[in-house]
Amino acid sequence: MSREGTLVKNTAIITIGKICTQMISFFLLPVYTAILTSEEYGIVDLLNTFVMLFIPLITLQIEQALFRELIDNRSDEEKKKEIISTTIFTVLLQCLIFIVIFFIISPFIKNDYKYFLIANIIANIFSSIMLQISRGLGDNKNYAISSFITAFFTIVFNILFIVVFKFGAYGMLVATLLANILCILYILTVKKVYRYLKIKKFSKILQKRMLKYSLPLVPNSLSWWIFNSSNRVIVSGILGVAMNGILSISNKFSGVYITIYNIFNLAWTEMASLHINDKDREFFFNNVINTTLKIFVSIAFGIIAFMPFIFNIMINNEFSDAYNQIPIFMIASIFNVFFGLLTVIYIAKKDTKTIAKTSIISAIINILINLILIKFIGLYAASISTLVSYMFISIRRYVDINKRYLKILIDKKFIAISIVIGIVIFISYYINNIIFNILSVLIVMVYSILINYKSIYLIKDILLNKIRGKSYE
Repeated sequence: MSREGTLVKNTAIITIGKICTQMISFFLLPVYTAILTSEEYGIVDLLNTFVMLFIPLITLQIEQALFRELIDNRSDEEKKKEIISTTIFTVLLQCLIFIVIFFIISPFIKNDYKYFLIANIIANIFSSIMLQISRGLGDNKNYAISSFITAFFTIVFNILFIVVFKFGAYGMLVATLLANILCILYILTVKKVYRYLKIKKFSKILQKRMLKYSLPLVPNSLSWWIFNSSNRVIVSGILGVAMNGILSISNKFSGVYITIYNIFNLAWTEMASLHINDKDREFFFNNVINTTLKIFVSIAFGIIAFMPFIFNIMINNEFSDAYNQIPIFMIASIFNVFFGLLTVIYIAKKDTKTIAKTSIISAIINILINLILIKFIGLYAASISTLVSYMFISIRRYVDINKRYLKILIDKKFIAISIVIGIVIFISYYINNIIFNILSVLIVMVYSILINYKSIYLIKDILLNKIRGKSYE
């Protein structure tokens, strides 16, 4: 199978496991916004934000090194035991240290949710480890199934605890905890991870090499926390928790979009690492990056164009202020996709230091712009600071990669047309007139077909070949 074919196959497998449940979670927004107050939703969102902050600080991102090491040693059983044993025993020690520190300082923490916070942190850590083991071993099928289990049971438990038992914020936190535990148990059982765990296989030399790879990813991860979460902390502190609930809803639509991209990115990261040294690598990387960018720009424009028709159906009036923020976050997410496509080149080259450096600078830009503007323009400070910082990191990584690794050329005609179409749908969105909104949808549909016609024909040919292949069997 060709590299492109393998990329499509792996993406499809992962998509089956993730996309359905993500969509279900997305369409449960009316339930959450109808039952929970903006304060409750804001509290849960803030606690989840702190979970994402503590995870890289505790694990030192060694799970990322686990995945990268397993890719290079899939055929060596003894090496796999060494990698998995070293990782898990290291993480167990890290978690033990964290728990001890937490219980020492817990008397000084005045928060009703603090024990849910620590439980969710530990569960998320080991859920992530198990998922990376499955990916690293090349088992995308069980990776997809375990992701499905996590998302599906998060939804089921949320409905049970929020709608049926009326547990409010506590219900959402318990739902997340139980779903992650089920994910851990599934991978642990199906992949028989315990077979790889041997005290004798723990290697200090390997541990040092893995930490050398993963440590630069800690500031990178913290920068991502700043990108995704500092806005919420700043908004909560200055504008209040209720406004953070509105900000969280504003991010939900771009969040679904990025989730769709991240599904692809899981397969793309693996494929880039395997083929970074191929002779025709520039053709391969240019082809994938340009094709993917065109598809995701079309999706982003489509979300913006359709939003005036679906926002009031999905979102309770208490969160109506979120409407004005959505297009800005969606444009920012296009830049997120672009630099995400480029970032895998650094990962393939094991250049995690550059990833960290550019992420830290962008995170600082994000915080400064937010703090400077928030008292003047309110929630717009969060969306605008995100957009500017994402633009910066995109340009910085594009220039650096072209200078040091690969010549990546983005279709200039595509960029020019996209800017014009983007301006049109932006104006239509904020005018919010039914006729303009319908025209906006039609324009985006035509635009999407014209710039993606090669991809459409490719997908059509793949489907037809599959159908014909089955008919001959």
